[in-house]
Amino acid sequence: MPVGAKDVVKSKVEGSIADRMAAAARELQDQSDPHATVKSAVELLVRNVEGCNSASISLVYGKKRVETPAASDDLAATGDRLQEELAQGPALDTLWEQDSVYVPDLAADDRWPTWGPRLTEATGARSVLTFRLFTIKDVIGALSMYSTEVDAFDEEDKAEGLALAAHIALAVLAAQKIDQYESALDSRTLIGQACGVVMERYGVDAVSAFSLLTRLSSTQNVKIRFIAAELLRTRELPTAVSRSDD
Repeated sequence: MPVGAKDVVKSKVEGSIADRMAAAARELQDQSDPHATVKSAVELLVRNVEGCNSASISLVYGKKRVETPAASDDLAATGDRLQEELAQGPALDTLWEQDSVYVPDLAADDRWPTWGPRLTEATGARSVLTFRLFTIKDVIGALSMYSTEVDAFDEEDKAEGLALAAHIALAVLAAQKIDQYESALDSRTLIGQACGVVMERYGVDAVSAFSLLTRLSSTQNVKIRFIAAELLRTRELPTAVSRSDD
């Protein structure tokens, strides 16, 4: 019996990606306790992403030590634990260079020939999609979605996970009492996440969202990454941004 696997087949969640992500973002914002927010985040992933049976948020220190602030169940927690135990897995290497890593078949992926099969044997997990939430010095935040099906995640699942990552990254930073958003999130990720928030809130496409941030940057004479950081911090379009770090 797979450890922590869901016993029911999830039906497709109704509504557009934007609608579902907006509802999920509101639910995260309604949490008053940052640690409760992080726990809610993994539960949201299981509910909102059709291919996801289990999810976790982990902190990886120096490509060696893995901590898991939140996991939806034992399957995801085991996936994180085995990466540290075996010194092998996407959060220990590839994720430091790429924004996301997809393993369509854990039992047959030669990148991590021990971790994948061990995880499948222990939990029944067959595929995993992992996102880098942020990087700060020698620490990264990672968001992992596991499935008990081979090649469970399609492009829509990846888009939904990436959209939620914008909100989850901030929840993790708050829970860990990391306030330096600009240093924790690189500029590319920061701007991408801010575009995601604008898309969800105003129902516009990615091009329009980026154009809006660019226009705010130009009119306020502030670098776009500071506009993005302020939007993610306040959840509102900034009317004035400090240039003290510019």
